[in-house]
Amino acid sequence: MAGTENQQSAKDSLSPGRQELFEGVNGTNSYEELLARLGYRLTLTQQIHVQDAYTRVGLAGSIKAVLPYYDIPTQSSLPTLVNIDSTVTATPKSASFFNAMLAALKTQLSAQH
Repeated sequence: MAGTENQQSAKDSLSPGRQELFEGVNGTNSYEELLARLGYRLTLTQQIHVQDAYTRVGLAGSIKAVLPYYDIPTQSSLPTLVNIDSTVTATPKSASFFNAMLAALKTQLSAQH
């Protein structure tokens, strides 16, 4: 039982609560601001080759994670790279898409509060 309590305690300390998430999202006006609040700087590039990015994951390639988001309604590939140097690389199209998603999320959160 103590192990379960310790796991829950660790999870609670790592996961922000509902109010903290609301304040974090509601306190930003753009995807770039949200990333900055989370400790990342947004950099834009014209194109991201997802398969190539996967080959550069790790210290030698400077990519921490590849987030290959695909939006089915628009049939758009919107990949994002999380880099080891605390930057997030996205295309202008994906940054614009996630700005719109953030605005929609803020609207939903405001309706619930």
